[in-house]
Amino acid sequence: MSGRADRNPVSEWWRTVDKAMLAGLTTLLVGGVVLSLAASPPVAERLNLDTYHFFKRQAFFLGPSLIVMIGVSFLSPRHVRRVAFYGFLIAFALMIATLFVGAEVKGSRRWIYVLGLSVQPSEFIKPMFVVLAAWLFSESAKRTDIPGNLFAILLLILVTAPLVVQPDFGQTMLISIVWSILFFLAGMPWLWIFVLGGLGVAGIVSAYLILPHVTARIDRFLFPDSGDTFQIDTAIESFVNGGWFGRGPGEGTVKRILPDSHTDFVFAVAAEEYGIVICLVLVALFAFIVLRGFLHAFRASDPFVRLSVSGLVALFGLQSTINMAVNLHLMPSKGMTLPFVSYGGSSLLAVALGTGFLLALTRRRAGDKIQFAPFNGVSLPAHTPKSA
Repeated sequence: MSGRADRNPVSEWWRTVDKAMLAGLTTLLVGGVVLSLAASPPVAERLNLDTYHFFKRQAFFLGPSLIVMIGVSFLSPRHVRRVAFYGFLIAFALMIATLFVGAEVKGSRRWIYVLGLSVQPSEFIKPMFVVLAAWLFSESAKRTDIPGNLFAILLLILVTAPLVVQPDFGQTMLISIVWSILFFLAGMPWLWIFVLGGLGVAGIVSAYLILPHVTARIDRFLFPDSGDTFQIDTAIESFVNGGWFGRGPGEGTVKRILPDSHTDFVFAVAAEEYGIVICLVLVALFAFIVLRGFLHAFRASDPFVRLSVSGLVALFGLQSTINMAVNLHLMPSKGMTLPFVSYGGSSLLAVALGTGFLLALTRRRAGDKIQFAPFNGVSLPAHTPKSA
């Protein structure tokens, strides 16, 4: 164990990083590879691939993801902003390129090949977007000569426009909700609360009326007899079959018939083979990381750090909640991966980048407050919006 007098970068990082959060994130990352071994072989066999094709790829990305997460966690808040800015430019350029030269899968253009690898730019743009939006909101609060709120609104439009064109309604909704949370924490006036709430409802209604795949998903959720509900019915059956302690590793049957058992429905596979107990452990891990992140946010004295951490844990927690809620038929299908658990190289690396930002921003620094720091000048950790 390095002493406090030893000030080399590694010992300084180890002394200041949130070790409990790091342990929780690493457990999820390694657990995702284990669950990939359980869920992916039948899918690979149906596609005439090597039985362990998806597991090998997931294991291959484990090392780079750990390196990205830990490497990024060494950054200072100023360098986090810089990485987010330049990373955003690259990811946004790839998102635009995807609309023209991207691979079309199930009617959507979300993936593009870079150096022989299939990349989903929208996964990478999310953590960068959160950091940049948090920076704009914090600058708006500190400097009245900078229209940070206006720039943040333009940033939201800039990111969601290509997502709508792809189309990717799930990611659009997720990014918009996280942005709204940041705007609220930054001191949204009451008028804006009603305006944005109305726009959100109008957007959902418009998507339901205009986009056939959104209509089908919502109809199947509200009226199961209106269409094919095979995947969700099978997922619910897996929770019943697994019981509290599961049928045992390799003994599940759901993964043999579910097309997306290794991605969208890996939570259901875990329920059948390892039981509801393991599912509760997963929920507890996600909840622990989110709540610990918000605790850091309330204690932070820097408005940028406070908003960035809040946005990053909101992104992490909402995406996790959406995936698990879909598996339990608590909301319409969204095609959202379970962070660190679902198969996907882009998803793994992008979540590692976001959690690396989170670890970097929550490291202990000189000047950090022990008590709860105020949001927008409010003396209590609870938020009180401005009057319109």
